Amino acid sequence: MIYQLNGVMKVTKLLLLLLLLMTPLAGWSKEAIPVAEDPEVEKRMLALTMDLRCLVCQNEPISDSRAEFSNDIRREIREQIKANKSDEEIVQFLVDRYGDFILYNPPMKSTTILLWFGPIVLFVIALGALIVHLRRRRVQVEEVVLSPEQLAQAEALLNEEKKGKKV
Repeated sequence: MIYQLNGVMKVTKLLLLLLLLMTPLAGWSKEAIPVAEDPEVEKRMLALTMDLRCLVCQNEPISDSRAEFSNDIRREIREQIKANKSDEEIVQFLVDRYGDFILYNPPMKSTTILLWFGPIVLFVIALGALIVHLRRRRVQVEEVVLSPEQLAQAEALLNEEKKGKKV
């Protein structure tokens, strides 16, 4: 019994020592990214990043994303705002660097025409294919007309089945 208590005490001491040694690691965890010193800069940066897509997350605006890419873009936008660049200049800088995909509403031009009209074209093609399929199916299905003998035979078979279940 005493030997078992010594073993438990050793394990407990070892766990406490490990926990104590891991405490400095908590200091290496990432801290919250500081916001701009100027609330106006921060407000303008947030307004700009609401309409920009995170290229890492792809379904999140840069303003909401916590990816490193989004942090870098927000920092870059803050620097450009401090350099007195207009919103249009900042957005154009990002489009030049990352392409139209960074915009949630890309402009209509020859390279983005498929983005704008692709879903509509695919819908029309699918609808046309469905209509053609249904028309062909209707032609293939013929209405079967039974003769009086065939109707009598089917009725006799159904009556036999009902009698078999009752017994």
